[in-house]
Amino acid sequence: MPNFFTDNKDLLFQFERLDLKEVVQIAENNYEESKKFPYAPVDFEDAMENYRKVLEVVGDIAGNYIDARASEVDSEGAHYNNGDVNYASGTVENLKQLSQADLMGMVLPRKFGGLHFPTSVYMMATEMIARADASLMNIFGLQDIGEMINKFGDESQREEFLPKFCTGEYTGAMALTEPDAGSDLQAVKLTAYQDEKGQWFLKGVKRFITNGNADIHLVLARSEAGTKDGRGLSMFVCYRDKSLVIRRIENKLGIHGSPTCELQFNDTPAWLVGKRKYGLIKYVFDLMFRARLGVSAQALGISQAAYEEALKYAKDRVQFGKSIYNIPAVTNILLDMRTTLETNRTIMYAAGTAVDLKEKLEELVEKNKAEGKNDVALNERLKSVTKFANFVTPLAKYILTESSNKITYDALQIHGGTGYMKEFRVERLARDARITNIYEGTSQLQIVAAIGAVLGDILKDMFDKKEKKEYPGGLARLSEILKEIRVIFYDCLKYVVDKKDVSFQDVAAKDLVELYSYIYTGWLLLDEAEVNEGKKFIANRYIIESLANARRNAENIKNELFTDILHADKILI
Repeated sequence: MPNFFTDNKDLLFQFERLDLKEVVQIAENNYEESKKFPYAPVDFEDAMENYRKVLEVVGDIAGNYIDARASEVDSEGAHYNNGDVNYASGTVENLKQLSQADLMGMVLPRKFGGLHFPTSVYMMATEMIARADASLMNIFGLQDIGEMINKFGDESQREEFLPKFCTGEYTGAMALTEPDAGSDLQAVKLTAYQDEKGQWFLKGVKRFITNGNADIHLVLARSEAGTKDGRGLSMFVCYRDKSLVIRRIENKLGIHGSPTCELQFNDTPAWLVGKRKYGLIKYVFDLMFRARLGVSAQALGISQAAYEEALKYAKDRVQFGKSIYNIPAVTNILLDMRTTLETNRTIMYAAGTAVDLKEKLEELVEKNKAEGKNDVALNERLKSVTKFANFVTPLAKYILTESSNKITYDALQIHGGTGYMKEFRVERLARDARITNIYEGTSQLQIVAAIGAVLGDILKDMFDKKEKKEYPGGLARLSEILKEIRVIFYDCLKYVVDKKDVSFQDVAAKDLVELYSYIYTGWLLLDEAEVNEGKKFIANRYIIESLANARRNAENIKNELFTDILHADKILI
């Protein structure tokens, strides 16, 4: 029977390499938690063993139950009837199983019934759920709503909401988007106001809300009358009661098991989360770390499923007297898919551990503040880690979601005409992948989020250190290629900066970010290739191809291939 954790050698490899020792030590309060809770780990090895056992449970449920229901969930979809939304029957069964296995509060504190796991381990569970059914991940992945309440709410809010998140009795929704405020959240208009007793109420409309039929909603609203920018926005939590009307659910291309709703708040009672005016400038930005990671993991899970389908079909399908797996043109596609898939998993969990470290260092800093301490070195370290997390999370989201679209497209291509038919699951995977590089910030916005760090050469020290390292055998040749790509990057960076043209810098951003990503990812892969023989092939194929891609990126920038973008208003008429 399939287990999506133990059957996936690359996922197991990444699990064993998770750099979480410091993260777990902070999270477990130097393992003092084990004195309060019988299932808390007594040391790091115990913690990793706990994580492994839970991931094996997730892998079993995903591989043997959720995966088997996915096609029916896609066909049935979520139902809307007179203001009520019901999940597909398979989704109901899936959530029931996950709840019974105590998996709906993976990152939440033990005192509320959660597992208190690191984000990166939770992302591994998310990847497996998405591999089985990408639409279910949209519900399972909203455990982050509970984490936001835990992190920024008060104790009464934690006690009110978190226990039922952990049992699975409550699911959550993140109500940010509005008809006129998609990616531009500063334009949010939904109003929050107080009555004479200080009770908050919400009034307005939200659109494209994932799992909008949830029990608990985290809502971005304009609390400061007369404001028009992000400084007038606050975060609120509310129940879905009769005042919160689901106007409709969207008829979507994919992820049919996940209801996407339009909501109308009619003086809905709510509670302020954290401080007024911090809704966008602090809380949404913080939430975006995990949201970007969640969608990256979703894209990775879809990619894994597509690769498995393509590989199986290619081996089984006979044409011209032989399996199409043995046709070089098909073999090359499969090798590209495998290289991209494993490379993306490397990026994914490097980003996950960066976010874990950022969040735990934040907890230490807050603890110091509460005790009247000021650890300057710790504060500076947090700033550095935060800058890195701010770079690597949008980078991961950009690379993994764009790749997922390519991998599912290629998987369908290998299936030929049969892949276009509903009888084959690959067409569902292609539809489900398409949303990943759109929601939680489009690919274009991920470039915008990453470009500042690239222009500032945020990884300079890391690259300098790697270039001084002596790699054995054939890896030395690959390290020289990465040095060559870095020279190309610096040449392009100087070209862009010397122009002193912000508009040109904006249109060159995509090529610059991609150039930088080749260097960063290449060094990660070389480190893996040192300890794993199978990773040598992945590193070799990725780095050699990256050199060709780097030259193309440089040509785009230095030959100003995209200069016409600056004059589009004169051309596109």
